[in-house]
Amino acid sequence: MNPIYIIFLILAYFCVLILISFLTGKNQSNETFFKANKQSPWYLVAFGMIGASLSGVTFISVPGWVEASKFSYLQMVFGYVLGYFIIGIVLLPLYYRLNLTSIYTYLDTRFGRLSYKTGASFFLLSRIIGSSFRLFLVANVLQLLVFDALGVPFWLTVVMTVALIWLYTFRSGIKTIIITDTLQTFFMLCAVVISIILIAQSLNLNFTELYHTIKDSPQSQVFFFDDISQGNYFWKQFFAGAFIAIVMTGLDQDMMQKNLTCKSLKDAQKNMFWFTIVLVFVNILFLALGVLLLKYAAIQGIDVHGDQLFPTLATASNLGVYAAVFFILGLIAAAYSSADSALTALTTSFSIDILNVEKYADEATQIAVRKKVHIAFSVVLILTIITFKYVINDPSVISSIFKFAGYTYGPLLGLYALGLLTNIKVKDKFVPAIAIISPLVSIFLNYAMLKWIQFDFGFFILIVNGLITFIGLLIIKTKKVKI
Repeated sequence: MNPIYIIFLILAYFCVLILISFLTGKNQSNETFFKANKQSPWYLVAFGMIGASLSGVTFISVPGWVEASKFSYLQMVFGYVLGYFIIGIVLLPLYYRLNLTSIYTYLDTRFGRLSYKTGASFFLLSRIIGSSFRLFLVANVLQLLVFDALGVPFWLTVVMTVALIWLYTFRSGIKTIIITDTLQTFFMLCAVVISIILIAQSLNLNFTELYHTIKDSPQSQVFFFDDISQGNYFWKQFFAGAFIAIVMTGLDQDMMQKNLTCKSLKDAQKNMFWFTIVLVFVNILFLALGVLLLKYAAIQGIDVHGDQLFPTLATASNLGVYAAVFFILGLIAAAYSSADSALTALTTSFSIDILNVEKYADEATQIAVRKKVHIAFSVVLILTIITFKYVINDPSVISSIFKFAGYTYGPLLGLYALGLLTNIKVKDKFVPAIAIISPLVSIFLNYAMLKWIQFDFGFFILIVNGLITFIGLLIIKTKKVKI
């Protein structure tokens, strides 16, 4: 596809997002930016959260995983269902009862000021690294498809990308994102469905033949119970999926901020319930697409694997212009529905949790502080992505950094578990040290187990990390308190 056409497509897409921002951004108050005035329809939140959950990494990688890991990812998705159920019946009632804007305020009332700041800081670190990594991968794809041919340097691609995100989020924040996420989820799902249809047509498969092609493929194996030492062992992936859902949605300001914009707890719970159902089917679509892409590549004699599978076949094969157009739209939608809400959540958490912006009596001052924070985090994202490209420039190291960001959710899991499951009070001043030590111990433990007995924790390491934090907090307990 001609790079100029792709640029026009991207610009048209962002013009729509900016128009939405203009229409929803007449009220620039912090109440609108942080909470959307608690007037968001639950069904829009539920649909839009699909796009925020499935980032550009997922959009590209999940179809590519099928070759190496088959449908084992569904084991984790089934674990998500359990995790989202716990969020709906335990965490959402807590957040609504306390009327929270930042969910980490709970740690202040439960443990103390330093615990509160620690939880918020770990979220900020995780989101900065995670969001930067996701945007880095997408920016690389756009660079290869478009901007290299036009002589545009990578750093400028990144600056333009983040600037466009800032442009449509700076006015009304989460209120705008509720609408734009809905649009972006629609484009992402269109990309997957249309890709499946185009491949089916190319392979001359009707619906029944399409179903059996996917079902009968050796790559469609879902359950793995054979070897507990492997990362894809069912129970490890299932429980890891449950805890990943709890920490990366229920304990994540980015995802919970959307839920907290619903009119009531009942609406937020309906949102979580329907979001869970749709998410399962969407992941099945991505995995089914992976099977079809592999079959199409084999028939066409195209030697491409992993993360390059979907981009290459969508843009450089005989599937036609529609495949390329919707792949680009889907990729942008998946990437930016995650990045825009992350930027808003980072702004919200830093403004409330670190700067305590509500201490300013003058609303105009509060808004001015929030706008400065929003700009600052845009710059931080730009610098982090550029660091990945020009300073580190080693895919294995960058991937390790991204995985380390996942480790930082362990302390949040341990803190909230202790707070919700016990009535124990801790020595607040020691909490930051426990939160720093726990991920480091988890990294060493994972490395040692792999090296010594070839045991792979896989995503289960999150649970181990949370347990280490939990035990560390028990060591520094003081006395029992009434909750």
